[in-house]
Amino acid sequence: MPDTVIAANWKMNTTPKEGRNLIMEVTSEIEKVSNVKIIVCPPFTSLATISSILDKANIETGAQNIHFEDYGAYTGEISPLMVSGFCEYVILGHSERRGYFGETNLIVNKKMGAALRTGLIPILCVGEDTETREQGRAKIFVEEQLRESLKDIALSKGIIIAYEPIWAIGTGKSATPEIAQDMMSHIRSVLCSLSNSFDANELSLLYGGSVNPDNITSYLNKIDINGALVGGASLNALSFSKLVNLAEAHSYI
Repeated sequence: MPDTVIAANWKMNTTPKEGRNLIMEVTSEIEKVSNVKIIVCPPFTSLATISSILDKANIETGAQNIHFEDYGAYTGEISPLMVSGFCEYVILGHSERRGYFGETNLIVNKKMGAALRTGLIPILCVGEDTETREQGRAKIFVEEQLRESLKDIALSKGIIIAYEPIWAIGTGKSATPEIAQDMMSHIRSVLCSLSNSFDANELSLLYGGSVNPDNITSYLNKIDINGALVGGASLNALSFSKLVNLAEAHSYI
C-alpha cells in the first residue's frame, strides 16, 4: 500500500532565519503525527539548518533541484553529492524548472539517474498547461513526460510522482478531485506498464496545485491520490500543520 505523503515546496522563499522559525513552528504542531510521511524542501541555503533541526523529528528533508553531474565547471549549480548529506529527497522536473529554465524530459531523466545513484529519492513532477488540457491532450502529454523522464530508470519503492497541472499552481484554481483522480489513474497505469519487477501500485502519487486545508481531504478520498505536494500553504506554519493533521486523521479511515 502506498505511503500517505505530504511534501512542502518552499520554492524561492524564506531566508535561513525565516526558515528556521517556520520549521520550529511546524514541528511543535505535528509532534503526534506518525502515519504520514512529511517532507520539507527548503531553499539550498537552508538545507543544512533545516536538516539539523529535523534530525530527531518526524519530518524528512528534500532539495528542490540538483544538477545531473557530481562535479564540474557548472557555476551556480548544485550537485547531488552536495545535498545528499542533508536530505533524503529531491524534487525533479517541477513545471517552474521546465518552464523558466528550459528543462526537458531528457534533462529530467539524467537528473533522475543522478539522484538515484547518489541515494536521493526523487519526487518527479509532471503536469500539463491550460492549452494542452483544452486541446484534449493532457493524458498524452503527461504520459510522454513520464515515459521520457523515466527512460531506463528502474522503479522502486520510495520514488514519488507528483501531478501538478500548471494551470493550478499558485493560481488558487485547483483541479477538482475528479479531474485529479482521472489523471492519477492514468499515471498509475503508465507506471505499471513501465515496471517489470516492481509493483507500481506501491508508489505514492501526490496532487499539487493550490492544495490547502480546505480541500486536502477531498483529494485524499480518491483511490489513486496518496498525498500532496504543497506550495503556498506550506509557508504558513498553522496552515501546513493543519493540512498534515488532516492527512493523518484521514489515514486511519
